[in-house]
Amino acid sequence: MTETILLVGGGGREHAIAQAIAESDQDVDLYACAGNRNPGITALADGFETLETTDPQAVCEYATEIDATLAVVGPEAPLAAGVVDALDEAGIYAFGPQQNEARIETDKAFQREFMAENDITGCPDFEVFTDLDAACDFIDEYDGDLAVKPRGLTGGKGVRVIGDQITAEEAKEYIQESNYEEFVLEERLVGEEFTVQAMVSDGEVRCAPAVQDHKRAYEGDNGPNTGGMGSYSDATTALPFMTEEDYAEAVTIIDEVIDALPEYKGILYGQYMLTADGVKVVEFNARFGDPEAMNTLPVLETDFVDILVAARDEAPLPELSFADQATVCKYAVPDGYPIDPSAGAKVTIDAESAGDAKFFYASVDERDDGIYTTTSRSYAVVGVDDTISEAEQIAEGALERAGTEGLRVRHDIGKPELVQSRIDHMSEIRR
Repeated sequence: MTETILLVGGGGREHAIAQAIAESDQDVDLYACAGNRNPGITALADGFETLETTDPQAVCEYATEIDATLAVVGPEAPLAAGVVDALDEAGIYAFGPQQNEARIETDKAFQREFMAENDITGCPDFEVFTDLDAACDFIDEYDGDLAVKPRGLTGGKGVRVIGDQITAEEAKEYIQESNYEEFVLEERLVGEEFTVQAMVSDGEVRCAPAVQDHKRAYEGDNGPNTGGMGSYSDATTALPFMTEEDYAEAVTIIDEVIDALPEYKGILYGQYMLTADGVKVVEFNARFGDPEAMNTLPVLETDFVDILVAARDEAPLPELSFADQATVCKYAVPDGYPIDPSAGAKVTIDAESAGDAKFFYASVDERDDGIYTTTSRSYAVVGVDDTISEAEQIAEGALERAGTEGLRVRHDIGKPELVQSRIDHMSEIRR
């Protein structure tokens, strides 16, 4: 039987998903839809439709037109809009959580209240505020630093951390002057962040190796938050600053969430802070990370389509197998990103010129005379090798060959000095 799979979304994460589907041993016809034409996805797909992915009716109409037997929803916005609900109702199995379960990501107040009500391990102290003046008073009264989080989706750019990114006074200005109406204020977690992504169906959980993302725009973890400048994973399930026990604790937290949300399906992404007191939850996401998907999928040896089919057919999920290799992902972004990005630089790299590195387009503009940057992240290169250092050199080599005029890269991601600083930081915290 030929599986006809619809991929929803057009970013770097979705290019990585498309590549994993295209490499399947199963007989697959791949179609995709997004608001932008990602040239990497269109090159792999049998058909592509430009549409608004947060419009459930438009997505369902296209899925019906192509006789889709499966769908994969990549970004969070369609999940929040109920696209999975609409596809499921139309009889097209979508590998992603329905709108209510996706609230684990899309509603930060729900996320924390859910954790508290279900005794999920690793929940920090928090308060939810609809009264912005009361939120500011809480900042003045709280004994310690706080993370300030708008309640809804912010594309990874909405959180402000007192004592790290801003002062208490700046936090109050942010609350009063932003367009957000509700905030979650929670204790600042200090340590090293990491991510574990899980594939979930019918109460079963299959976890991928840990990844560390780098949100800050500039080298040395400076500057504003971004959607993610790059990430790395090791050749084992844990990262160099972690123990296997830390990884197991993170997996246990995901298990606890699924025990409390038995209808959940798709990807559950736990973002954690490894602290002196163990693993704490920074947040959950209801889809693959971007860039973390580009670390995980290239080393996934289990056929990704086998996972999708098993989930749809309510069969046991296959155990996941990953190559014993490290990965380093680096994003090239427009100059000025994320505050005042410039567009229009010509992209001079593709999958062939990337050499040994994996290459994934993100937000670019395909014109008759070439591919150009927009105001969001442009493309990612991923090195895969036996060690983080060797993988980093592969990624860096691809960028050096291509040149990055008009673009900016965090070259420090995956370099031995930065990785060692994470190890030293955790050693100091755990004394």
